[in-house]
Amino acid sequence: MASAPVPPAAYNEPVKAYAPGSPERASLRRTIERMAGERVEIASVVAGQELRTGNLSPAVMPHLHSHVLGDVHLAGPAEVRQAIGAALEARREWAATPWPDRAGVFLRAADLLTGPWRDVLNAATMLGQSKTVHQAEIDAVCELADFLRFNVEYMARIYAEQPMSPPGVWNRMEYRPLEGFVFAVSPFNFTSIAGNLPTSAALMGNTVVWKGAETAALSSHYFMKLLQEAGLPDGVINLVHGPGSVVGETVLDHPELAGIHFTGSTEVFRWMWKRVGENLERYRVYPRLVGETGGKDFIVAHPSADVEELVTAVVRGGFEYQGQKCSAPSRVFVPAPMWREVSGRIAEEVSTIRMGDVRDFGNFMGAVIEQSALDRHRQAIDDARAHADTDILVGGEVDDSEGYFVAPTVVVTRDPDFRLLKEELFGPIVTTYVYEEKRWGDTLELIDRATPYALTGAVFARDRAAIQEAESALVNAAGNFYINDKPTGAVVGQQPFGGARASGTNDKAGSMWNLIRWASPRAVKETLVPPRDYRYPWLKSD
Repeated sequence: MASAPVPPAAYNEPVKAYAPGSPERASLRRTIERMAGERVEIASVVAGQELRTGNLSPAVMPHLHSHVLGDVHLAGPAEVRQAIGAALEARREWAATPWPDRAGVFLRAADLLTGPWRDVLNAATMLGQSKTVHQAEIDAVCELADFLRFNVEYMARIYAEQPMSPPGVWNRMEYRPLEGFVFAVSPFNFTSIAGNLPTSAALMGNTVVWKGAETAALSSHYFMKLLQEAGLPDGVINLVHGPGSVVGETVLDHPELAGIHFTGSTEVFRWMWKRVGENLERYRVYPRLVGETGGKDFIVAHPSADVEELVTAVVRGGFEYQGQKCSAPSRVFVPAPMWREVSGRIAEEVSTIRMGDVRDFGNFMGAVIEQSALDRHRQAIDDARAHADTDILVGGEVDDSEGYFVAPTVVVTRDPDFRLLKEELFGPIVTTYVYEEKRWGDTLELIDRATPYALTGAVFARDRAAIQEAESALVNAAGNFYINDKPTGAVVGQQPFGGARASGTNDKAGSMWNLIRWASPRAVKETLVPPRDYRYPWLKSD
């Protein structure tokens, strides 16, 4: 008797070091040089075909904004409707495809990504999103491959979850794709998220309209080509490039919208939710809304914390990838007795950070993503300088002459209501607040109530009772909580990721809890020998 197929065991892709003299370093550098010398046309891909509209937007290197990497053909309402039509056309056949065959496409994509496509996705992410080699490797290759592999394992676990069947009955659960199409909206900052949002829904049998970030168009372009090489049928995932308002309004007004898989700003997700609410009567089904949005993430140090461990977490967590991670700690709380030592060590460490073109592997930081981001950070730094109770400990320089560079900046404020302690900036600016040692409990309360977000956070302490107190007081302040570690770097299969409050729906990317959102279960009961008389035994006379 044949057993149900078991997919290969998922594993976390090993991170390559790219050390001097290593073959991967030499190979990647050759690919970067070649791709930097190209100017590619980046088209929408609908039903497997490229749509070139002629309405072009340049894709540039953030660290050298005069260098154009490609020309993005922006889609309009007509192209978006075409993408929706392609998704609906492909839906029936893809939904009927046996799950091992769907899984095979994405398992092959993972092996292509970690094999012959590794340099291409790394180079595209480095050049187009200004990620260092390490940040690109852990994102565009390792995390994305982890999503592709672990999602298959989670899918098999979901399908294996079945109800009990008493004698004479066979009960079973069918996990159908959603009725309609899924709209995936991805951010610029993680190639892995951009790849996971459409593929996780597609793995479960859904067809997808995928709107990628214009500032990450190059990596999305190459990942779509990788999926095609992996054997993804035409129309299953349709990639459209275009302004969010144009694409979003067309999609959200369509009656066949079945779900939204979103990562981006809180403001945009709230707008989408409102638009869906306004359109509820026109939809065939209630759309599933899954979103991971903003964060104002924290590190809080107890007086028992280790200073070196704390400083390392602040510097790595706050400034890797220019602080452009939704999990990056941008507010830090330090007790007064250790502040002199902590501030001195932070200033010393930050002053050693090299920033520049990511093609120079000696740089720890690249540029922020675009001019509007740089302008936002410049304004925040200006506000810190102008605030009577705030000082700049280190950094504060901004230069957009060649690239969008914002120096790693640490702000110290004595005002617990200062906006830099409350508002998400999404850049390399960390704001610190020094609290009185005896006000540990009050500080935990401040962290919990000061912002609307609840994505990630960390406590540093050697005192176990203090850790337990922080865990309890901040139970709703972070969907991912870290003890003596920076609050960034969640690993698929190890730390399912997501937060609540204004940070999203907490559906935990990188887990079966996210994947189940893209299935619509149907309970089936089969009675093996049905009754042939409506009369129950109790109706018979004595």
